[in-house]
Order: sequence, then structure tokens, then C-alpha cells
Amino acid sequence: MSKSIKQQQASLAVRPLAASVALALASLSHGAMAQDAKADDGKIEQVVVTANKRAQNLQDVPAAITVLSDATLQRNNVRDINDLPALSPALTVSYSTQPGNFSINMRGVGTYSLGIGVEADVAVIIDDIPFAMQANAFKDLADVFRVEVLKGPQSTLLGKSSIAGAINITTKPIDSEWKEKASTYMSSDGEWRAMGSVSGALSDTVRMRVAVNKSSFGGVVKNLTTGDNLNGSTSTNFVGKLEWRPDDQWSVTVSPRASKSNVNCCVTPFSNMSKGGLYQNVAQLPASTLLSGITPNAENVSVRNDYPAGGKARDKGLGLKVNYAFDENGPLAGYNLSAITSWSNYHMNDYQDGDATDSDILAYLPVNGAVTGLHGGLYQYGLFDVTSRTAELRLTSPDKGRLKYVAGLWYGDNDLARELTRAPVSTYVTDYAATAYNTSYAAFGQATYDLIDTTSIVAGLRFNREDTGYTFTRYTPPPATSRTVTEYLKGDNSNNDVTGRLGLEHRFNRDMMAYTTYSTGHKGVAYDLTSSFTGAIAKSQPVPGESSHSIEAGLKMGLLNGRMTLDLAAFRTNYTGFQQSAGFYDSDGVFRTTLHSIGGLRTSGVEADLGWRVNNRLQLNGAFAFTRAIITDFENGPCYSVLNAAGTGTVVGGNCAVSAKYNNTSVANLKGATLPNAPKIKLNLGGQYDIPTSYSYDGFITGAYRFQSATQFNLSQDPNTIQGAYGIFNLGLGIKDKKDKYKFTFQINNLFDKSYATNLSSAFANSTWSAKSPNTVAVVNTTNWMPARDYQRYFAMRADFSF
Repeated sequence: MSKSIKQQQASLAVRPLAASVALALASLSHGAMAQDAKADDGKIEQVVVTANKRAQNLQDVPAAITVLSDATLQRNNVRDINDLPALSPALTVSYSTQPGNFSINMRGVGTYSLGIGVEADVAVIIDDIPFAMQANAFKDLADVFRVEVLKGPQSTLLGKSSIAGAINITTKPIDSEWKEKASTYMSSDGEWRAMGSVSGALSDTVRMRVAVNKSSFGGVVKNLTTGDNLNGSTSTNFVGKLEWRPDDQWSVTVSPRASKSNVNCCVTPFSNMSKGGLYQNVAQLPASTLLSGITPNAENVSVRNDYPAGGKARDKGLGLKVNYAFDENGPLAGYNLSAITSWSNYHMNDYQDGDATDSDILAYLPVNGAVTGLHGGLYQYGLFDVTSRTAELRLTSPDKGRLKYVAGLWYGDNDLARELTRAPVSTYVTDYAATAYNTSYAAFGQATYDLIDTTSIVAGLRFNREDTGYTFTRYTPPPATSRTVTEYLKGDNSNNDVTGRLGLEHRFNRDMMAYTTYSTGHKGVAYDLTSSFTGAIAKSQPVPGESSHSIEAGLKMGLLNGRMTLDLAAFRTNYTGFQQSAGFYDSDGVFRTTLHSIGGLRTSGVEADLGWRVNNRLQLNGAFAFTRAIITDFENGPCYSVLNAAGTGTVVGGNCAVSAKYNNTSVANLKGATLPNAPKIKLNLGGQYDIPTSYSYDGFITGAYRFQSATQFNLSQDPNTIQGAYGIFNLGLGIKDKKDKYKFTFQINNLFDKSYATNLSSAFANSTWSAKSPNTVAVVNTTNWMPARDYQRYFAMRADFSF
């Protein structure tokens, strides 16, 4: 790709700048390197996880888990969920028009749906409390201590919304001694963050922690209309903890949280547009005028929007955890009884420019053969509102003995609402309000029994009942001045399901363990509560639930006398009744979705996680995943369009054909097709090299590289929506106080300036831009891309202080 003059200048500046900093660090270490040349005998730090609802050493857990420690999160300047796929190859994030429609995918599997009637396939849990709606996870990860990426079905312990996996987040613990910390971050492209925390003991029995952070980033897309940037966000977060320990047996922790965010996304600039396009075939609205100053190409990041994009969200919640450790002299010595309850509310107002222009299109746009007589453009606005209540009671056995187990009861109740209005005229308009609820009751347990000292059997079971339902109210759409109900639909459903886990683990010695497990997952029924919902569709609702069956085998090794850990896993998971929304542009150029129940899909592959303390200065970490996520049964899949032979129109592409079985509509048999946003190969490598000095501070160098093979973004397998393979390298340099009072870091992100997209879309000959008779016929293809946060090189500085 060609580079702008500004980009070329930045490129020329990188090498001398990096060399200068490296030489400075090298000079600082003079005199200290000789005395520190001998490698120490220290081992790699043990990692504790809570994936099985008890604290365990990662190397003792028979499951594939990638753990991102506090040090790793800081070294890579992780801000939110969007940053995690760069550190965990099992993860990808699929983006849509706003955060309410994002999807977290695990091993290629996730749910992309625009409706509140569909649960996510990957659960996000913070301090034992799951989010009711995945959109709530797309905000700053405030005060996070550890992120556990749990791969494969986790339904036995974590419930129905973890059929493909879970992200288990632990916030920072309360310090025993009073500590204050602060951090600041600034980048060359306008991002800044400020973070602060206080933590410590208020008395002999009461401790507290309060953390606040604020961040802002305009974005990488340029809005030529307003001069502002888009596809960024601002966020303010508060996280608190108050712990009371009246004695050695009781502990009570109250965890309030609150956040406010504004995500001004998700705008997709034109990367290509065939010549001759007219907006809605109106001669007075040529693309050359409406998109003045924009040249669609692979590097275009400019748009013209006269209406806001994205959503403003607020979140508030409270968690309460009461733990009782039974008397050491009693019959239940070593047992713990925990009660965890929570309440939360998430509310987001979303909006979007409906015509992606800043022109007065309504002055010329005909509706029913006549010009509207209105002025301005198309736009949409709506809201999401989610209230969640949870309660869990669990008993955890001691860590000693042949039998170790956890058992509990679960209750969860979620109320969701969605309202959407598209205005003011044409077939674009809609006005509806939908509600959905799901209430779950479950009993669960998982146990490990040592058959002999070196071999154990693992077994788990969950009984789950779910009650679900919805209402859907359609109103007279704009430009009607009164809001009158034209359609009211409702429905409910109840179902019971059982999921389980069975496994065998063998410890060859204290440094090596092998395991194999079989686990099942289940997610409840779904409702297609979008603007396309009608009474006819309601008759076929709900869409059946999903089921998964997974086999996994793994090997966990401690090598090099404790300096290295290497975890290997091979897996194969089959899904039936998979709920997948497929997006398409209708004949009027409006983007719509339809919820499908795919007959079957399969994800299989191999994974590796590496931690290596090479010596007392160099520490490395890495992760690799080869994933093949394919459809095994979906004979009525969505189609994409291509030019006809004469070049005067379009026909369906690929293996699409008219099917009498499906009402003589064009469908594609997608058996063997790859799932959207599921690259086969992902690789992450990172590390830090410490440079000791004879001064009061030491130097360090950090590096991180990630590679991803080509990926398809569209379920229809459109060849125009494939992102090619790419690799991104980040370099950091800095100094830190020997007493951990301060640390300064300078970072170059995307060092080699590699451009790539996080989403691609393509439309061929839709009514938005194609020209038809009586105008000169022009069959127009438009492609759009969503540039990544680091689609080009940028610089950043971070300062951390401890008082």
C-alpha cells in the first residue's frame, strides 16, 4: 500500500529513535551487567486460576486455559475486551454497527445477532458474576488483576451462556498495607488514559479498595463533515471493594461498580466504489457529490456523517459475597460455604446515520413515486436496557484428600428491552419495542477423585431449567406523527437440560500431567427480535437451543527445572442447532439480518501456551492456535451477488441456487464453509528483557508479535470480504525504579506499519448506489472496511507511580 507523506516521515523516524533509546539503555547498564551476568536459579512464577470455582495452580487444572497476568496486561497496555484477541489466539471479536451487536468468539464460535432474544456463546464473568448481555463487556477493563480465557464448553460450572467458552476476569485484591497507585497513558494519535487506586486496611477487621479510571480516544476514522474522529470511545469507571473479616471464619465483601461510556462507532469507510453510482437512483444525488473529498480505496479512512454513530452507555451494579470457613475442629474442617448475590443494570442509547452521507437527500428522494418534501437524511436511534439479578450458593471441599469437589445452586433472572426507530421516510423506516426475559435455576457439581496417587477421574453435572419469553410491539413508523400499535406479539417457553463433564488426568511426576475430557454444553432457545420480526416469523419461534459435545486432550509440562511451562491441547467440538444471524442488504440498500438455526458445525484444532523465564533478565510468553471452524450442515445458507455475464446486473454467486424446498428462493449449501472471523492460524509472542544499572533505576525492553492467517468475515463466503494474513509487531522501552516507585514506558505500536481490517462488507448492485433506468445504467459494487485501532503505526508513553 502507498503511504502518505506523514506516514513516510514517521517511518523514517523509527530507526534512529529506537536506536537512540537502545543505546541510552545500554550505557545505563554499564558496570552492572558484569556483576549480574550469572543467571539465577529462580523458577517461573506459579499461576493461580479460579476456573473450577476454587483457587488452583494452572498446571494442576485439566483444561485448556490461557492466563493473562497483571504484568502481561500492563505490558501490552490492555484497555478493554477488544485488546484480548491480540494476546489469546483462541479469541476473536466480531464487530457490527454498535456494541449491542458485537460478538466474542472462542475457537471460531460466537453468536452474531442483532436481537436481545439471543444469548451469547461466550460468557464474560467478573469476580464470579456473569454479565447478562455481552455488550456490557465492551468497556474499559477497570482494575483488572487477571484474565482467564477458558476454552471449550464451560456449561457444567458456568452455565448456559458459556457453551463455547468463557472469559473469567478477576479484579485486583485489597492490599493488606495502605497503597496508592496512579498511571497515565498518552499516544501520538490522541488517546489518553488516567488511572488511580487506593487500597488498604481501615481497621483490624475492615479493608477497602477504590479504583477510578478515565480514558478517551477519538478514533481512526475521519468525519469530514464535523472534523471529528470516529470509531473511538470515552469511558469513566469506578470499582470498589469493602471487606469485613470479623474473625478467621467469616468474610463479607461488598463490590460496587459504576461506569459511563460513549462508543462512537462503528463506521466503515468505503474501500471501493464502482463509478456511476447514484444514491437511490436519483440523478441529483451522484456519489461524486455526496462523497466529496473521499476517494474510496484500501487506505481510505474518511466518511461524511451528519448524524452520530455508536452508543452512550451507563452501567451500575453491586455484588455481595459472604464466605464461611468451617471450624478446623469440626466435622467439616477445611470446607467453605459461599453465598454470592448481585444486581446490575446496563442501559445504552444507540444511534446511526442511515444514509452515510451529509447531504440533503430527502429533498430529492422519491417515496411512492413522489418527492418527500422533507429535508435532511435518514437516521436511526434506539436503546438497550438490561437488568440482571443472580444468586449462587456453593460448598467447596478441602484441597486435601482423595475426593475434592464443589457443589452449588444457581439462580439468574435477566430482563432485557430493545427499542428501535428508523426515520423519517422510505422503506428504511421502522418503529418497534421488544422485551425478553430468561430465568434460570440450576444445581451443579464437579468432583475430582484420586483413583491412585497419580491418576484421578473428573466428573461434573449440571441440571438447568430455563423459562424464557418475549413481547414485540410494532408501531406506525415515521413519518406518522402519532405512535399507534399496529402489531403485538408475545410468546414464552420453558426447557430443561443436563450438561456434564467427564475426564481422566494422570500425573507422570510433579512437573507433567496429561488429561482427556469429554464435556457437553447447552444454550437455550432464541427469538429473532429484530426489525424483520413479523407474525409469520413468530409462528416458527423460538429458534431451537444449541448443543455442543467436546473432546479435549492435553499435556501440561514444567520444564527446564521449573523455568518453563508448556501446555498443549487438541480438541474437537461439534455443535447442533447453532444460532447464527446472517446479515444482508435488501433491495433498498438497508442492512438487515435473519436468525438461522444451522444444522451443525465443528471446531477442531491444536493449541499451545508457553511461559519461559530464560534467565533473571529475560522472560518470554507465547501462544499458538490452529483452529478449523467449519459448517457441517446448513443447506439453506445466505447467498452473495456477482456481476452477470453481460455486466448489466447481478446473479447469485458461489454454489447458490433456487431451491423448491425453500419456497423457490436462492440458497447456498454451506457445508464445509468456514465460520465468519475464524482464522485458521493465530500466534502471539511476547516478552521483557530487564537491563540492570548501577543507578536507582533499571531499564527494560518489551516486545510483542502476533500473526493471523486470512479470515472470512461473511457467512455467505463472499470473496470480497476476506482479510489477508498479517503480522503486527510492538516494541517498548523504559526505565523503572528499583523500589517500584515509578516506571516510564515508551512504545511503538505496529512498528512496521501494516494495515488491516477488523471487519469487511460488500454490496453488489443494491439500490443505495446503483443507477437504473431512466438514468444511465451502472451496476455498482461497494466494499467497506473497518480499520483496526492499530491499522497504522503510532507511538505511546505510559507512566506508573506507587506511593
